[in-house]
Amino acid sequence: MNGSKRAAGGGEASGPRRRSFLEVRWRQLRNPPRPVARAVASSLGLGIVLGLAYLAYDVALTRGAALPGGDLRPLAAALVVLGIAVGGAVATYLFVPLPTGSGPATRIRRTWWSALLGLFAAIPIAYLVLVVVAQVLKPVLL
Repeated sequence: MNGSKRAAGGGEASGPRRRSFLEVRWRQLRNPPRPVARAVASSLGLGIVLGLAYLAYDVALTRGAALPGGDLRPLAAALVVLGIAVGGAVATYLFVPLPTGSGPATRIRRTWWSALLGLFAAIPIAYLVLVVVAQVLKPVLL
């Protein structure tokens, strides 16, 4: 039976219940593929480090520190986004191999698709890091 219900007339078993769009997306959110989870984790780790550095710079300028170059917050924010995007792509390329199947003859493959996966994971994370730093953490510290 395998968990499927039989028709009332003793006929053929019906297939599994069709899931709604939201049920499918919720299942995908809870069980992401390993390469995607690793790409997001590497970008998020780098984003936390660069975001904290940006926060320290921003708070120092807000409190009146006279730093060389003056107020370069827009450039610093752009460098954070660029650093997370490039760093996330490179980290994903280096540390997240593509799935290759099973068996003794499998080898780890890396292609530019790995870097592209890292870039696509890093771009939204970069902007989320900036939002959390500027809108959540900075007001708490000031």
